[in-house]
Amino acid sequence: MSRLAPNGLARAAVRFRPASFAGTFVALMMAALIVSACGILLETGARASVPAQRYARAQVVAAADQYARLVTGSGDSRSESASPLPDTARVDTALAGKAVRAPGARAAVPDFTFPVLLNDDALTGHGWGSHAFTGAALTSGAAPRTGEVVLDGAAARAAKAGVGDTVTLETATGRAVFRVSGLAKAGSGDRTAGATGWFTDGQSPTLAGHPGKADAIAVLAGEGASPADTAALAAGVKKALAGSGAEVRTGAGRGAVEDHGLAYARETLTGLGGSFGGIAALVAVFTMSGTIALSVAQRAREFALLRAVGATPRQIRRAVASEALLIAPLAGIIGCLPGIGLAHWWFAQLKDRGAVPDAVDLRVSWIPLVVAVGIGLLTALVAGWAAGRRPARTKPGQALTEASVERLRPGVIRTVLGLGALVGGSFLTVVAARSAGDDSANAALGVVMLFMLAVALLGPLVARLCAALSGLALDAHGAAPAALAAANSRTSARRLASAITPIVLAMAFASTLSFMHTSETHVAARQLRAGVTADHVVTHPAGLPADAIGRASRAPGVDAAVGLLETQVLVPVGSGGDRWLQGSSVQGVTGSGAQLAQVQDLDVRGGSLDRVGRGRVAVDRLLAASAGAGVGDRLVMYLPDGTRTSPEVVAVYGRGLGLPSVTMDQVSLARHVTSGFTTTLLVRGGDAKALAPLGTVTGASGYAVERTTDRALNAWANYTMAGVLGGFAALAAANTLVMTVLDRRRELGMLRLVGATRRQVMAMLRWEGLLVAVAGIVLGTAIAAATLIPMTRGLTGEAPHVPPLVYGAFAAAAVGITLLAVTLPARAVLRERRG
Repeated sequence: MSRLAPNGLARAAVRFRPASFAGTFVALMMAALIVSACGILLETGARASVPAQRYARAQVVAAADQYARLVTGSGDSRSESASPLPDTARVDTALAGKAVRAPGARAAVPDFTFPVLLNDDALTGHGWGSHAFTGAALTSGAAPRTGEVVLDGAAARAAKAGVGDTVTLETATGRAVFRVSGLAKAGSGDRTAGATGWFTDGQSPTLAGHPGKADAIAVLAGEGASPADTAALAAGVKKALAGSGAEVRTGAGRGAVEDHGLAYARETLTGLGGSFGGIAALVAVFTMSGTIALSVAQRAREFALLRAVGATPRQIRRAVASEALLIAPLAGIIGCLPGIGLAHWWFAQLKDRGAVPDAVDLRVSWIPLVVAVGIGLLTALVAGWAAGRRPARTKPGQALTEASVERLRPGVIRTVLGLGALVGGSFLTVVAARSAGDDSANAALGVVMLFMLAVALLGPLVARLCAALSGLALDAHGAAPAALAAANSRTSARRLASAITPIVLAMAFASTLSFMHTSETHVAARQLRAGVTADHVVTHPAGLPADAIGRASRAPGVDAAVGLLETQVLVPVGSGGDRWLQGSSVQGVTGSGAQLAQVQDLDVRGGSLDRVGRGRVAVDRLLAASAGAGVGDRLVMYLPDGTRTSPEVVAVYGRGLGLPSVTMDQVSLARHVTSGFTTTLLVRGGDAKALAPLGTVTGASGYAVERTTDRALNAWANYTMAGVLGGFAALAAANTLVMTVLDRRRELGMLRLVGATRRQVMAMLRWEGLLVAVAGIVLGTAIAAATLIPMTRGLTGEAPHVPPLVYGAFAAAAVGITLLAVTLPARAVLRERRG
């Protein structure tokens, strides 16, 4: 036996025990599928870019940093986190004068893009100077001067105006009359599909609501500039603008300046591919390890026989490693193919929902595929080595004896690690329960991972306990198949544990991800219905003009009319050195706190809304707790364009999940957004018909339904992740059960020989499958509850909302998959025995 080739042993094992290796192959293939898909999304997010369109003819673009940056710690512990801004950060128009002095610069043009209302329709406004790099050209008339506008064909038709006529336009400065100085054809760089108007570069910043500010500075090189000339120009512009805070972009970097959705797309893709991919990889490792360990355990007699006839421990270990080398690479490569398909589907769904710009392409390279195959191979080697240690080191004289009896006690190291994970999960449960906001959510995520690790490590002990408890019920049933199932479960705890663990995974992750969303949505919908006390809600796709509030207030029977400008701000939350920027919804309101209270009930818990105004805000209680701010404190936050401010908190309220989390005055907010038009008008009293000329009028209940629907449409990510993880774990459970049943051919045949009928054997297996399903459901539910209760209390302030039908569907799916995975192979085995 000393010359026995380990790879020959491995090939023989694969040839003569195909059932065990088929199960291992399937587990490795599924793991490669999910890891490769997440890796592709992660790489796409890290390398995502969009080609320049508006700035395609501008060789260099100078723009502000479009990220808010939070620095924590100091010295060696100093760290910086960056979050994309909700709106556009702008630069001083005066920088154009500095940039044009750079060597090689032909022109430097400040660029402006802002909304304008024309007869209640949306019109995109630009500075006329942008025609130098967008290609817009006059078809008649002349370039605009102060008080004049150039219209494209669509805008001219909407206004029913030509050269020399006047049009009334609504801008950030209010309603004004402009003379049409010319008509123009939009260039290739004007990407707007709707109507377009051009104003003077001197007047555009004021009309946009940002005096002295430009979206970017487009720097044009001389004719026939080479790539080297462009690089030199960029260096010159960077030197000229040093200390201004402007970033100089060339090449693909220009696309990121004009398409701010790219930053959010990168964050979404890296979040899905990284965070979710990491969790998915851990789940894959759990399931793969269990399947491989089961495969090795099923061949304990073969290893014992090899030891008895002289095989050395090294040969046994090399044989197990050779099996991994034979199966893992092929399974990983095959699994990567559907993984690429899953990544394409996932990416297309993100595009359909507007989370990723259309110009971003999915990147599929060899890197995530090699990583997926490598993780599978490494897991197979480590799991095979761990499972093969005991048969390899058993003395030849004891090998056959020990192989015939299941080991009652798990290893000391495994038990200690499992107990450590159990204690750690319990500790984090307490931490999560005592935290608030995202601190609670972050701690709760650690809870589910540690408890899952504990179940995986303590599986045999957990299975034996489940078998003992369920055995009492099965014994009480009185039927012979139930008694046999109870006896088998008590004596085969390791086999039972291998099947229970994936069911626990499926229930825990599917329940956590799904019910986290249902809990948040349930509370938000209730708060929204209770919070909007207005009789009428007026909205318009293009925004509401400045005089809409006055017109509504003068309508017969109207008691109060309050305009809302809704967007997002970034608020530093967390504690100590672990702080990050959280995106929070904000509403800028017109009128006084008393007027707001007539149309909106924020459920004020402290302070007064009457003091909301310049430098003073009201904040939701959960956000206030996460940020560590109360009434009278200063709340640090970054406005939509990145401006850092620290307003005083004058009120804390309780309905910031269904309604915006921050409430401030509209004037202070409008200066920091691209569109300062009122987005929503809440009206108390009056008649809907009188308000109809302002826009679409709905009741409070209709408005609540629309907002809830929008929130539900964004929940697909949670359900998709739940489906991917839960489905993967469920398939792993089915795979394990099939392996277990196929390995019991001899046992089932013995039962038939001693007089058990085929029906009794099938009933016994169904009882065992039901035991596995119930144990997995109970443990998975317990882990999900330990995770969800502190998480939802931190995020919503309430207990989890678990729809009974959804939970019942999860449980029914677990039972159905388990029974199906037991019944189908059992029928095949019994059919073989009968033949």
